[in-house]
Amino acid sequence: MSNESKNILIVDDDVDFLEQMKFHIEKMGHHVTVADSQKEGEKYIENQKPDLAIVDLMMENDDSGFILSYKIKRKYPDVPVIIATAVTAETGMVFGLNNQEERSWIKADLYLEKNLRPDQLEREINKLLKK
Repeated sequence: MSNESKNILIVDDDVDFLEQMKFHIEKMGHHVTVADSQKEGEKYIENQKPDLAIVDLMMENDDSGFILSYKIKRKYPDVPVIIATAVTAETGMVFGLNNQEERSWIKADLYLEKNLRPDQLEREINKLLKK
């Protein structure tokens, strides 16, 4: 695993969550850019390519994360995208990337529940950056 600093984009309309994520990921040694909406995230990727993106599922719309993930993958197919969501806790809906059908329309590489521990987060990020 290289210790080279990566540029991580975090898109979420929950400011507290953004700050926590930024803090943890910067502690891992990465550079973090935050955006607080799908629209802001889209603006960022117009001009810059992140090394990895973490996007909230529900922002302006219930499917903002899916849309943003799709746009990131269309422009930068090699950028890993994590969808962070509290939707399972809030609605009981379970999303996954368990089969080909789900993977074909959900362009993310990974789903993470929002209440995940920093060490889990670091493990998942490192795994995706190594691919």
